[in-house]
Amino acid sequence: MALFDRDKVFLGITPTGWTNDDMPGLGDDIPFEQCVSEMALAGFEGCSVGHKFPTDTEVLKAELELRGLRVSEPWASTFFTANEMERQTYDLFERQMRFIKEMGGTDIVLAELGQAVHQQPVAVLSNKPVFTEEQWDALIEGLHALGRRAVENGMRICYHHHMGTGVQCRSEVDRLMSSTDPELVNLLLDTGHLYWAGDDPLDMARAYADRIKHVHLKDIRQEILEESTRRGRSFLESVVAGVFTVPGDGVIDFEPIFRTLADSGYEGWLVVEAEQDAAKAKPLLYAKKARAYLREVIGF
Repeated sequence: MALFDRDKVFLGITPTGWTNDDMPGLGDDIPFEQCVSEMALAGFEGCSVGHKFPTDTEVLKAELELRGLRVSEPWASTFFTANEMERQTYDLFERQMRFIKEMGGTDIVLAELGQAVHQQPVAVLSNKPVFTEEQWDALIEGLHALGRRAVENGMRICYHHHMGTGVQCRSEVDRLMSSTDPELVNLLLDTGHLYWAGDDPLDMARAYADRIKHVHLKDIRQEILEESTRRGRSFLESVVAGVFTVPGDGVIDFEPIFRTLADSGYEGWLVVEAEQDAAKAKPLLYAKKARAYLREVIGF
């Protein structure tokens, strides 16, 4: 029996197992057409977008519809804690909101990247930013503004806690959630990022089941996480080393997380996002492995 309502929960996958926007050199030999064809072949029904995807929405729609896919979400970086980039934040958000409306979706995933170090060649754990009171105030005010714009357009924003940013660990997520209007700001649960930050994804799913409207499914290779921490690797160095993998291939127990979400009536996307080096982890193999695991655990 399926855990979720099959008509209201959708299974997606991101292109990061094939190519990576943070490190364009990863999988640079894999064309867009191969990426989306293998997503469909593995049995997924949607995907986020990457730098190789067509920017013309009509072209993109045609290519995805040909393969039975649709867009799960776009990404919008925010820079409310970097004052000189506030206008850029609003402009990007408006573009991404128009894009997902045209593509027939509702969710916009965003994260505050002011002061972020996840793209920098520094140890990610010891160099993460810590926001000042003024920066927290700016972030909350900015998210409320974007949330209102989204609601006005029939959309919703889902905040992505992320390694190397000022909202990385559970205590920072707690502050964000307690400071924001639940009608305007939703939460994206990313299992791999939270585990890496040293917190329990199941505990957070239980705490915020009513505010989680989007889910990124990452698993963790424990031995590589420990090695990366010991060596002081950067986020991207850790990714290349293989810290992330698909659900069912690492140490996270997803079944109780899914059950918690199902019991709360979760509706929306469950998106596999295992950022890996395609030269080491064959993308189609891992996509099929993830899909088989999801079928086993959630029943479809």
